[in-house]
Parts: sequence; C-alpha cells; structure tokens
Amino acid sequence: MTTIQYIQNCSTFKPIQITQTLKLLNEGATIPFISRYRKEQTQNLNEVDIALIQELNQQFEEIEKRKMFILKTIEEQNKLTDALKAKIEDCFDIYKLEDYYLPFKTKRLTKGEKAKKAGLTGLAKIIMKQANGDPQYTAERFINKDYPTTEKAIEGATYIIADWINENDIVREKLRQSFLEHSQIVTKPINSKKELSEEQLKTKQKYRDILEYSQRLSNCPPHRLLAILRAEKEGFLRVKIEPNKDYAISWMERFYVKSNNENSELVKQAINDAYKRLLQPSLETETKNHYKNIADDASIKTFQKNLEKLLLAPPVGAKNCLAIDPGFRTGCKVVCLDKSGKLVHNTTVYPHPPKNDKSKASSKLSQLIEMYKIDVIAIGDGTAGRETENWIKHLRFKRDVSVFVVREDGASIYSASKIAREEFPDYDVTVRGAVSIGRRLLDPLAELVKIDPKSLGVGQYQYDVNQTKLKKALDFVVENSVNKIGVNVNTASKYLLAYVSGLGLKLAENIISYREKNGLISSRDELKNIPKMGAKSFEQSAGFLRIPQSKNPLDNSAVHPENYAFIGKIAKHLKTQISDLIGNVNLLDTLNYSDFETQIGEYTFNDIINELKKPGLDPRKQAKIFEFTPNLKTINDLIVGQKVNGIVTNVTDFGAFVNIGIKENALIHKTKLSREFVQTPTDFISIDEQVVTTVISVDVERKRIGLSLIEN
Repeated sequence: MTTIQYIQNCSTFKPIQITQTLKLLNEGATIPFISRYRKEQTQNLNEVDIALIQELNQQFEEIEKRKMFILKTIEEQNKLTDALKAKIEDCFDIYKLEDYYLPFKTKRLTKGEKAKKAGLTGLAKIIMKQANGDPQYTAERFINKDYPTTEKAIEGATYIIADWINENDIVREKLRQSFLEHSQIVTKPINSKKELSEEQLKTKQKYRDILEYSQRLSNCPPHRLLAILRAEKEGFLRVKIEPNKDYAISWMERFYVKSNNENSELVKQAINDAYKRLLQPSLETETKNHYKNIADDASIKTFQKNLEKLLLAPPVGAKNCLAIDPGFRTGCKVVCLDKSGKLVHNTTVYPHPPKNDKSKASSKLSQLIEMYKIDVIAIGDGTAGRETENWIKHLRFKRDVSVFVVREDGASIYSASKIAREEFPDYDVTVRGAVSIGRRLLDPLAELVKIDPKSLGVGQYQYDVNQTKLKKALDFVVENSVNKIGVNVNTASKYLLAYVSGLGLKLAENIISYREKNGLISSRDELKNIPKMGAKSFEQSAGFLRIPQSKNPLDNSAVHPENYAFIGKIAKHLKTQISDLIGNVNLLDTLNYSDFETQIGEYTFNDIINELKKPGLDPRKQAKIFEFTPNLKTINDLIVGQKVNGIVTNVTDFGAFVNIGIKENALIHKTKLSREFVQTPTDFISIDEQVVTTVISVDVERKRIGLSLIEN
C-alpha cells in the first residue's frame, strides 16, 4: 500500500487532491498558503482537509517505520518466515502489528519464559495436543532442579501455554473487539485510612457523582471518562474496564479445548491464567487508551473551536483606551494606551474597601480621560470587576466614553512571562496585566497570541489530554486565525508576525529590526529587502501581510503579488485604473471567468474578485457593549424563573458556562441550549456570546446555578 492509498482509505479525498497536497507540503508550502492560494491544485481543500492529509501521511510513515523495525528484529532472530513477512507488510493496523510482533519481543523473565528456559516446552506441547494419557506420568520426564516435582513441571508447562494463548493474534483480535465493543467501565471509591485535608475533601466532593459508577464504555461521554481518569490519577477511585469475562473464557475454551480429559482440563487452567494474568490487564490498558484518545480528540476539538472564537473576537480597533485591572485591598491598577496600544500612563486608585476612596479615584479617572482623549474603557472581569464596572458606569465624563468588560483569563500568566518582561522591562506585573486587558479590547488576536492558549480558560480537561497533540492542535488554530485576518506589517509585534505563513520568530524579529532602522515598510516589494526574506518566504507570507501605507492599494489586500499582473489585465479589459476597481462592486460584477484567457484557475479568479470588492476587510464583527442584570450581586439574589444577562466564558461537551456578573459561573446544560437534540454544544453557542437566559436551578450549598436558553 502506498501513502496515497492509505490516506484515501482513511478519508474521502481524491487521489489527485492527496498527491497535489503532499507535493505542495513537501515543497515547503504552509497550510494557510495552500488553502488560500493553491485551490486549483488541491481542488479547493480547506485548511482542515490539508492538515488531515498531512497527519495521515505522518501516520503512514510512522507505521512503515515501525514495520521496518519489527521485520529487522525478527529477521535478526532468524525467525522471519515468508508468511509472517507478508502479514506484517500488508498490515496497517498498529494494534495487529504489535500482536504479530509480541511473540518475538524481548521480554523480562516471565513465568512462561522461565519454564521455557528450564526445558518445559515439550511438556507444554504434549498437554496442548490433549491426547488421552496421564499428564503426571508424562511430566516425570521433564522434572529438573528448577521444577523438582511433576506438579511443578505441569504448572510451568501451563505458564508456557498461557504465553502462547496471550501471543495468538487471532485470540487477541477477538478479545480486543469484545473489550472495545462490550466493556463496562466500573468505578469504586478508595476509602483511604489517611485523613484527607480540607482541600482534598473539597476535590473529592466534585467527583461524588462518579465515585460509584457503571456504564458501557462505548457510551461513556468523553468528558465523563476524562473526569473518571483524573479522579483515578488523584487517588479517589479505582477503575475496572472489562467485557463479559465468562463469554471471553467460553470463547477461548471453544477455540482451544479439543477433548475432554486431564490434559484438556490443564488447557482450561492455562486459559483462565492467560486471561487473568496476561490478556485482561493488557487489553484493559489498550481499551482505556483507545477511549482516552477518543476523549482527548473530542476535548481538543472543543478547545480548538473555543480558542478560534476567542482569537477572532470583535476588536474595537484603533482607539485611545483606559484599562483597569480591578482589585480591593491592592487597589485598581489603571493604564492609558494610545491608539496603537502603547502604554502612555499608569497609576493606582482605591475606590473599593478597605480604603473606599471613590471621590479621589473618580477625579483621577476624569483627569486621565480628558488628558489622553480616552475613547473606551476596558475593565477586567476578575476579582472586583463587577464592583468596578458599577462604579465606572455611575460616573459622568466630559467625553463620550464606551465601557467594556474584558475577560482577563491568562493576563496574570502573560504579566509574569518573558514576553511581558521584554515589552515592559521597567514595569511590574500589575501594570503589564492591565496593559494586556486594554490591548485585548483593542485587538484580541494581536494580544492573545502572546499567551499560552491553555491559560485562557476556554479548555475542557486540557491538562489531562495528550499534551503534544493539544499543543499541535492549538498552534494550528492560532496560525490559521492570524492568517485568516492578515497582519499589518508596520504595527504588528514580532509575536504576531511569527504566526504569519512562511515567517517564524527569527524572520519576524528581522522585520521589526528593519522597521526600526528604515522606518515604515512602504510596499510588499520592499519586503524582499529584509534579511533572510528569500523567495520562498516571500511567496508564503506576502499575501497575508498588509501595508496600508503602500501606493499600490493591492498591498493592503489579500490578493497575492503573483496575481497583480492579472489584475492589470482586468483593469485593461474594463478600460480603467486598478485604483478604480477597488470596492467597485457594480463594475466587478460585470466580469466573468470566461472573459479571460489566463492560467489563473476559476477558484483563484473568484477569490480575487471577492477581495477586490472589499479589500483588506476585517472579517471580525464589531465589539458590542454589554451590561449584566442590575441589582444582581450574589448567588442569594437569584430566583428560579428569573431572566439574567450573561456572557459565555467556556463551552464544553456537556454545555456552556456563563458569567452572569456574580462570583459563581452558571451552567447551561446542553439539553437546555435548544429544543433540538444537541450533540455538540459548540454548534449552538460560542465563547463571548452575549445571552439572555432563564434561571432554572440554584444550589447555594454547592454553588451551582442552572440556566436555560429555551423559552417556555
């Protein structure tokens, strides 16, 4: 099987799509570049499709590499038959591949291996034939110093038989399917003799619904499985995964037992031993890992959707901003940022207890708003956030100022990071955190790329899933989000530029250095003067870099420079200037692909026309002002049936968490998102969505609030 055939078997892609995509990837093209500018070659595959082809290709290469290792190892043992070689070469199931390899693996000295070394293999073969005869009599010939009695020799022989049963690929495949399809997952609490701390008791309480739990594993929701595995890891419960044991033993007896005599009874003993000691533990681990991988993928997919929504949240744009990182005892850290996000002033005010200096704080804010011509105020949504919002909204300023509540998850992580220290070496973490809150309002994407996505509070069991897979998936989202929007090459930080197709951190740093030395970059063509900006880097990045200052309006669009000449042909065809084409929808609508004899494909033609209609348009929506429900201060103020305003802070497999302006987040369970059946909550609701909900339950003791989006 070739890599093309393997990918085709695992997907619905056509061979030509797979071939062209792999060719482009091997030539060094990035996924954003291929999906945006090479649609003809891939027949319009999107970035997710291209990433899947890349992943399946890597899977194929890893399987081939493993097969080569297995074949070499068995050959070195002089045990590689033509039949076994053919089976291995034709196998592309990693589990079956390991089954074929299992008998030849270097093992620690197991009970079976010890018996083999003592010369009991012959006795094991005689017993396995299950001919009539006395096994005690037969075993007398095999007695030795390690197995000095017939009973010991027979026991050693059954250990060898147990190894054979365990290593039989037909048996393992049959039981594997039984484990995967019919296993029950059963949990039992661990009642430790050690007294649990208050924190441990609090954590255990969170798991009370799964401490004694049983369900068919294939029906266990991914988020519940991850919770069970976390509770197991933390020592609160034990987990057992097993199908019908009696059925498994019965099937193996039908497979192996050929007679009804003393030797057959010994084979039955070996079957039970093989199952209990070898097969069950191995297949339980394998099954747990299988469903853990499925749960990981579901969790990561949800995280990806949430992260994309967060990164592509509406910006308020280039406005003078006053940002507040709220606090009680330590005060509210206030910073002023200019339209580019540059820090121009910082101070601390104390409007809340214990100082309660509202008058002085209000006066100070009014001065700053006038002095720095503030357009918008950003307030962090953490501790004292609601109190600060109420205080600000009751003030009257001379300027028309809009007030926004900004989620501050990860701001403290950023403020203590190397990136923050590089940006603000002369300021402490409190100032850096307030700056991050303000910049998130101005341009969420530009600021959030500096923070580890796992710190943004939009994941589900993100520390329990495969971390390598998670990082790769989240980096993919960040890269695609950045390139979907495009980047102003003259204002972007190196951290934002680093995610642009074809650049990376080193080339991003070179762009910053070039800007500092030569001033603003005036055209895409000038990008070629930047050190290390070779032809390939330019090709991959140019279409995603925006230059508003350029004399050529196309330099501030998503049109790639390789297509500028074609746009010249369009202008000539319409007897007009390129500048007159930009935004002229009526004129552009008169064009047809058939009007031009060109090597440009129809996908590219349509993309160019659509981009000329609205060049450089930011696809993100406009930021909206939000207000929490008035007079709602604590969980005790809630009444079942009450309507409350909220902002979605996280979406999980089981529902959406909502900030309703009090300390506790509320939950809209997925069954309360719509009258339709909700399989995937992210299809119905998204991060940062502003919602009006109905309170359906309030548990003050457990601090749980249930909401519904369904109208009665």
